[in-house]
Amino acid sequence: MIKIPLFPLNTVLFPGAPIHLHIFEERYKQMINLCLQEQRSFGVALIRNGMEAFGPLAEPFHIGCTAEIVQIERLEDGRMNLVALGKERIRILTFDKRTQPYWMGEAQVYPLLNPDPAAVARQAIGLRQQLEQLIELLARAGGSQISLDQLPQDGVSLAFLAAAVLQISPLQKQELLSVEQAGKLLSRLQRLYRRELTLMQTVMTDVHNLQAGGFSRN
Repeated sequence: MIKIPLFPLNTVLFPGAPIHLHIFEERYKQMINLCLQEQRSFGVALIRNGMEAFGPLAEPFHIGCTAEIVQIERLEDGRMNLVALGKERIRILTFDKRTQPYWMGEAQVYPLLNPDPAAVARQAIGLRQQLEQLIELLARAGGSQISLDQLPQDGVSLAFLAAAVLQISPLQKQELLSVEQAGKLLSRLQRLYRRELTLMQTVMTDVHNLQAGGFSRN
């Protein structure tokens, strides 16, 4: 069990993925300064109800991810730009806003279950091929800075990266973050990637046809 400061956001953070934040609210300046002073992580959780900035604290989902600060840029008025890296999936059991101006949570590390590593390794081969195709398409469209050499070797880390890269809604990403077993996560990702790759290839073909003076299928 861990006690951790929480940052509700309109985004989903996966283990192994980076997140870039501009800290400007007083409550989160205080939170980040505490994390820096005590060399501790904070939790990122998607907002279920409420607003990301100002006003009452937003209500987050119970499944989130710890974030370790890896880079900080201090600005005027105590504002900060930071880069953090997703570390461990967590299940938040209780929320407390009585002791701090931000949420504190009692949480437990919530690792992805992997009862059949051999099957997951086989699934990861297909997902890796799909992820490589999507990265190449995004690079051609100018929308990816991921190198194929940086892809993780193990199936679980690959699945989390694949989920982070997908161009889907935050709620859909939250559903992926909440999946309990590695095999089920990879199966869902492979289905989503088949759809995403088909859409991307269609769009790229239409753009190429328009640039070449041809006609879109619409």
